[in-house]
Amino acid sequence: MADRLAALMAHFPITARVFNAGALCGINALDSDGVHGQLHLVRKGVVEVHYGTSTLSIAGPGLLLFARPTAHRFVTDPDRGADMVCAHLGFEGGADNPVAAALPDVVCLPLDEIAGAGPVLALLFEEAFAQRCGRLALIERLFEVVMIQVLRQLMERGQVQGGLLSGLSHPRVRNALVAMHEAPADAWTLESLAQAAGMSRSAFASAFVDAVGTTPGQYLQGWRVGLAKQALRRGRPLKVIADDVGYGSEAALSRAFKAHSGLSPRAWRLAHAGGAA
Repeated sequence: MADRLAALMAHFPITARVFNAGALCGINALDSDGVHGQLHLVRKGVVEVHYGTSTLSIAGPGLLLFARPTAHRFVTDPDRGADMVCAHLGFEGGADNPVAAALPDVVCLPLDEIAGAGPVLALLFEEAFAQRCGRLALIERLFEVVMIQVLRQLMERGQVQGGLLSGLSHPRVRNALVAMHEAPADAWTLESLAQAAGMSRSAFASAFVDAVGTTPGQYLQGWRVGLAKQALRRGRPLKVIADDVGYGSEAALSRAFKAHSGLSPRAWRLAHAGGAA
C-alpha cells in the first residue's frame, strides 16, 4: 500500500518547539501568536481546558492538539497541578499547509488509544523530566513523531469528516491522492486518476467529492499551487516551478495560481516576502 503521508511530510513538514516540561499548577493562560499550533501531552493529573466558549477536561494521560493558533487556558489543582509537556507546532507553509488545514480545530485523545505510541511517549516523558544533554532536541523530534502517529490514528479510525485526511482514509480515493501528491507534474485526467484508484470514472468522481469535498481537478490545482507557493518561498525561478508542478509555461501557472489564490505568483511572492512558514 502506498504511503499516504510520505509526500505530505516531505513537502509540508511539521516542526515542534518545546516550551514547557514540568508541572502546571492553578490557572495558566496561553495566548495565540497567530502563527503556531500547540500540542500538549498530559502525563499525570486532571486538566480543565477553556478555549473560546468551549471547555473540555483531560483526566489521566492524554493528548490535546490545537492545529491552528488558538488562545486557551488550563485550570489544574493549585497544589498538585498536572505534569505536562507542551510544544509549539510550526506547519511549513502556514495557512497553506494542507495537513494543518485538514485537521480538526481540536483533537483530544487518551494516550493509550494512540496505536504504537507507547514507547515513543515513554521516552519523551523520560527525557522531558530528566536533565540530560541534548534532551530538548530529542524531545522535539519525538513530538514530531507523535504528530505522525496522531495523523495515522485519525485516518485509520475514520475520525475525520471531509477534507484531505478524510480522502486519505478512503480505501480507494487515497490511492489517487497519493498519486497526485507524488507526481504532481503528470498529466492527470479524471480517467487516469480513476484508474489509480481502481474505480470507474463516475464512481471515482462521486467518491472523491464525498470524501474530500471538492472535485479531483480542483484538488489537483490546489495541490500544485500549494507546491508552487512553497517553491516561491524558497526563491525558485517561476519557469522551473511551472515545470515541476505540471504547467507547461509560466503563463499557464500564473493563470492557475491567480484563479486559485486571487494573486499572480509574482504578486503573491511580493506580499509574502520574508513571511514565516
